[in-house]
Amino acid sequence: MQARKYAFLSLGAAIATIALKLVAYWLTDSVGLLSDALESVVNLVAAVVAIWALTVASRPPDDEHAYGHSKAEYFSSGAESVMILIAAIGIGYTASQRLFDPQPLENVWIGVLVSIVAAALNGGVALVLLRAGSQLNSISLRADAHHLLTDVWTSVGVVVGVILVSLTGWLVLDSLIAIAAALNIVWAGWRLLRDTGNGLLDAAWPAKDQGRIDAVLAPYREQGIEFHAIRTRMAGQRRFVSLHVLVPGEWSIQRGHALCEEIEGKLRGLMAHVT
Repeated sequence: MQARKYAFLSLGAAIATIALKLVAYWLTDSVGLLSDALESVVNLVAAVVAIWALTVASRPPDDEHAYGHSKAEYFSSGAESVMILIAAIGIGYTASQRLFDPQPLENVWIGVLVSIVAAALNGGVALVLLRAGSQLNSISLRADAHHLLTDVWTSVGVVVGVILVSLTGWLVLDSLIAIAAALNIVWAGWRLLRDTGNGLLDAAWPAKDQGRIDAVLAPYREQGIEFHAIRTRMAGQRRFVSLHVLVPGEWSIQRGHALCEEIEGKLRGLMAHVT
């Protein structure tokens, strides 16, 4: 439920930035600023999907879902990646049309100022989501954060393009910047889609985190305890680890069981949501 609170923050930011960027487009008639506004519409839809996915993911395990519902988060990140790609196609199409029929821009400096305010809002929210996503190990929040950061850099590029158009009078720059923004969005969507696929395919923990498991097990190895078949996987905010423990033959079952309980407790203490 804590992660969902941050998703609502993203929703509020999306609504605010859409309004600001549409005002900037209305003031300037810049296709670059229009492309920026369209990407923020994607942010809005993504935030709604993220809220739904995080709500489902927070449900406890049941008879039909013994490992919980945490993989629901991948529906959010997968949907967001597809929407990012669709937005990029729309931006590219709109920009290509204007490329052959450039239009003069109006009220440039007021529109630029409004767009900068929207970018600053997105940047601040993105940093909050990125920090929360890392702390809560939520791919939905991380996906939303990276998307917002992409939006920020797109806004920066568009603003620079609009200013250059105003200073040089070269109207085609507006469309070229919008096309460059579309290509940047495609790259962000592809990376997010790849991360979603890795999660659905039960990718192992990052090497750094697997090293933390080895650090927990090292003192026991020095005592003659052996481990093998160490396997890890991630599902949304939850992380799973399984391993086989080999103890000396003279140990009793009770002693071996107590050792396993001790090791399990230490592995759970590595980070939140470890099973």
